[in-house]
Amino acid sequence: MKKNAIVSLADANYFPLLDELINSIKRFKESSEVAICILDAGLTKEQKEKLSNKVDEIKSAEWDIEVPISKVKGKEWLKSQVSRAFLPKYFPDYEKYLWIDCDAWVNDWNCLELYFKACNNGKLGITQTIGPGYKITSKVNWLIGKLAIIKSQNFKHAVKSNIGYEKARKLAFAPHINIGVFSLEKDSKGWTSWQNNLSKTLKAGNVFGSEGLAINMSVYIDDLETEFLPLNCNWITSNLLPKYDEEQKTFVEPFLPNYKIGIIHLAAGIWKDGRDMRLDKSVEIEIETLKNKKIYKSLRFNN
Repeated sequence: MKKNAIVSLADANYFPLLDELINSIKRFKESSEVAICILDAGLTKEQKEKLSNKVDEIKSAEWDIEVPISKVKGKEWLKSQVSRAFLPKYFPDYEKYLWIDCDAWVNDWNCLELYFKACNNGKLGITQTIGPGYKITSKVNWLIGKLAIIKSQNFKHAVKSNIGYEKARKLAFAPHINIGVFSLEKDSKGWTSWQNNLSKTLKAGNVFGSEGLAINMSVYIDDLETEFLPLNCNWITSNLLPKYDEEQKTFVEPFLPNYKIGIIHLAAGIWKDGRDMRLDKSVEIEIETLKNKKIYKSLRFNN
């Protein structure tokens, strides 16, 4: 019996990305010891049949917290904003869970080992979107005296979700946490904290982004014990493009010492001429190599 599980979710449109994620995992011999579990948010029958030969379990994602139909009609993929906070309910037979968004892929197995180790003793294993060269997501525009306009992803979502200005201020300049890759043990108190906060954020706020705000609340307001992992464990390419090591044929961090990237995450998309690389694998962009050469490559997993 496999003790740990890697979980992801997709609809029919994102199936090619999900398939690539699975292939990027299964090429490592260590993957035979880890279950791969999929939440179905609108996959076709043919797609599920194809997956059945590659993964351990497929379950239909549900609205685990009631959401107004007007907010989600025709958007089954939004179940990912809710169901990922309930993984032990869907897949109860595992000790640890590692969630990876389907628009990400695994470049180095050592990164996955870090996630499974990070969530020991009930801790949350996750990365913050802050580091050398990363875009600053929080800004202040000073008006006069002590008056200022705060521009922060966490603050904006918190205010819209009506969780109160005191909590919103606590989140305003806390380093944003990306929920696209995380790990938790089955019995961690983190699930309950996250679910409670998610119930609050869904009441008034947008469905999209609600689970991210909720986990930020769990960490920065509820003081959920967290093991913060390095950026290369969830490298968000829209924040900072990687470099390419032509000798090792792998993506690396763009700054010294150019560590190998563990998980490449195409969150928010990589766009060129109005085309999103996540939906069009033919899209290639200019990437700098370690020898300062310019090459054109896709950032998608190359089977």
